[in-house]
Amino acid sequence: MRAALAALAALLAGSAAAAPRPVTPPALPPSMSPATAEAVRLIDAWADAALVYGRWPAYSIAIGERGRLVWSKGYGHVDADRRVPARGDTIYSICSISKLFTAVAVMQQWEAGRLRLDEPITTYLPWAAHRPDGRDAIPVTLRTLLTHSAGVQRDSESGSWTGPDFRFPTRAELQAEIGRQPPLYPAGRFYQYSNIGISLAGEAAASVAGRDYAGLVTSSIIEPLGLADTRPDHPYHLIGTRMALGWSPLARDGSRTPLARFDARAITPAAGFTSTAEDLVRFGLWQLDLLKQDVLPARPGVLRPSTLKEMQRVQFVDPPTGTSLGLGFFSEVDGEGHVVGHDGSCPGYHTTLLIRPESDTAVAVMTTDNHEVWADTVQVHRLLDARRQHQFKGPAAAIVPLEDYAGRYVSGVWDSETIILPWNGGLVTLSLPEAEPAAHLGFLKPVAPDRFRRIAPDGSAMHEVIFQRDTSGRVVAKQEFFQRSRREPPPEL
Repeated sequence: MRAALAALAALLAGSAAAAPRPVTPPALPPSMSPATAEAVRLIDAWADAALVYGRWPAYSIAIGERGRLVWSKGYGHVDADRRVPARGDTIYSICSISKLFTAVAVMQQWEAGRLRLDEPITTYLPWAAHRPDGRDAIPVTLRTLLTHSAGVQRDSESGSWTGPDFRFPTRAELQAEIGRQPPLYPAGRFYQYSNIGISLAGEAAASVAGRDYAGLVTSSIIEPLGLADTRPDHPYHLIGTRMALGWSPLARDGSRTPLARFDARAITPAAGFTSTAEDLVRFGLWQLDLLKQDVLPARPGVLRPSTLKEMQRVQFVDPPTGTSLGLGFFSEVDGEGHVVGHDGSCPGYHTTLLIRPESDTAVAVMTTDNHEVWADTVQVHRLLDARRQHQFKGPAAAIVPLEDYAGRYVSGVWDSETIILPWNGGLVTLSLPEAEPAAHLGFLKPVAPDRFRRIAPDGSAMHEVIFQRDTSGRVVAKQEFFQRSRREPPPEL
């Protein structure tokens, strides 16, 4: 094998005598560091392949770091005729991410002294008492509601998520249901995710504020944070233009069906909001900024810093699942840090917002497929981390024009395609499509023009990878010890 590679290297060296053309690196957005730009370029190629191979209708991503929205992009289309491209500011139903806005509204009323977290919910909503079932239990409180440990049923008996009509309860129907049903579990003992429970929390906040729920969250959270495309409702008149159409999962024949529009009505505090990837990242950046503050600001804000920190502190852990919850927030250990946020799943839409305080980064991912995107959002964070933390052992043996090698390489044998892009003085490789890209990155360290050494995970050198040029000097192929791949133009951000 070594002899064959040596012969191949000599052959290619002779056929690649043309001098490489000078390369002008693309201009970076002023808010994006070079490391972030390289990571974003890989994220962009990965996301594009995920949509193409998954045949998703629409997919949007936004990234913010160090207080600024640095990048967003949409893939696919928002309309049935596939004429209107998805963008970073495309509107999606955000489903259960609505719960974060409700939790903030509750804690605003807590700061004002109108709500107490450990007071029985019936103090604020006398009608919110379950039918007694004889089991001894602590009272249902706002703390147990916000941590999904109140034992409240998940959804309404009206059906809610049942198609094709998706009929949600009115406020009067919700009030009547609570009194008819016993609790699922005694409060405070088990994790039971509950849209009804968060809706009760929203009702309590609106009740003590003397406002309707939609007006309360709009005036006290959405408008002060400048979230112009976030609403406690669905702007269906924008479907196919600004708002993405929700679709069914793929049928066996590869077809999809547009899903019926729904009105969450009494469940709006838990699942009735719409937003964009860009707006959700702005919401996340506000959180990251507040978490860094240790003193009260001169002017009151949406929340005090200590209040948000208390909300994101783990307050309940479910031993069987390991689920860790703050007040409205999920908190998950990830690598050397953690992610905090929420995801949302409802008919035709899946969305996630996760912040990583350790890297001061917020990421939102949204789709109109049945593909849940929590894992995708984690992967975006991990790819950003991978670039920040990457170092080649020792200096490169040669300085080469890395952009010459950027592109998609297709062999048609071992994988669908491989993306190769500049990465911290060398190259990064990733076979596509890939569900866990951060775990399957490859790295090429330059040895000489058109010759690179593949680097093992422990940093040691492996076999050579040789690139071939045509007579004009353009890189056209990659030769590795087990395959040859033709090169296609590099993807554009």
